[in-house]
Amino acid sequence: MNLKEIISYFKMENFDIRYVIRGLIDGSLSSLGVIIGASGGEVSIIIAAGIGGGVANGISNILGALTAERAILESIRASQEKVLLRKEGSLKSSTTYKDALNKTTVSGIWDGLSTTFGSIIPITPFLFLPKDLAIYSAIIITMAILFILGIFIGKMSRENILISGIKMALIGLVVALISFAIENML
Repeated sequence: MNLKEIISYFKMENFDIRYVIRGLIDGSLSSLGVIIGASGGEVSIIIAAGIGGGVANGISNILGALTAERAILESIRASQEKVLLRKEGSLKSSTTYKDALNKTTVSGIWDGLSTTFGSIIPITPFLFLPKDLAIYSAIIITMAILFILGIFIGKMSRENILISGIKMALIGLVVALISFAIENML
């Protein structure tokens, strides 16, 4: 797989929005937990912990998506070869296999980049606001992002968009409450 092939898979027909949605949810919620957990520290520590956690989470999601999806792809390929009475590895040169492998790579990259981007969003208030106000702003911003994603998910799945948005925002609130509880226990 060369760079030109990889770039060609970033076209809209190969774009899988679920990895972006998943990444944004994962990144924003995990970053919010890190921010609240580190809220007893200096602002620079909160920012560093949030960004460091977000980058690590993004890399982890790329690696996780690539390895898990590739393992499933390999399992399917091996099963198809067995059913077709083909030699082990003979389908690796097929266009279908190469397309699936490239799509898996691009999806994993989107997942990780979206996770990293999602993790930066709750950190931004700490760049402009006093710490106490930034913490509550991070919660509100995260809940707003989740609400918008919930509306988008509701629209895609043809559910009530308002209820879908509220459910997602409530998940953000639950994460914030759990994170505050943990931070106060220690």
